[in-house]
Amino acid sequence: MHHTTMFPENWWDLAAEATVGDAAGQDVVALRAEVGLLRRALAGRAVIDQACGMVMVLAPCRRGPARKLLVDMSRQCNTRLPEVAAAMVAAWEGEPLSRLMRRALRHALRRLYAEDPGCDPSPPDGATGRGRS
Repeated sequence: MHHTTMFPENWWDLAAEATVGDAAGQDVVALRAEVGLLRRALAGRAVIDQACGMVMVLAPCRRGPARKLLVDMSRQCNTRLPEVAAAMVAAWEGEPLSRLMRRALRHALRRLYAEDPGCDPSPPDGATGRGRS
């Protein structure tokens, strides 16, 4: 037999505020903080996955090198990876990249093409644009 318990929408807030003094209340507060961190991590993960997919299409390369490119940009810009990924997604949608991010992207692409022979810096057959001859 399956039993479902329904809690009011603000149950976590009420439980944490009412019992902060005891051990169970402290556990509730700690769990709420952990849930908040996990939610932020998942939101960041989604934008990172989206940016990786964009790099995979545009570079073109596999997933590992695409993520490495984003991490490389993150280090060069001294910016968290989800923020770099969000900037790349925004650039895809028409928002210009900052000068620092453009420079980091150029350096990361050069490194990617030098290190990974599976990446092809020239445009696909039939595509127009600048590429190597």
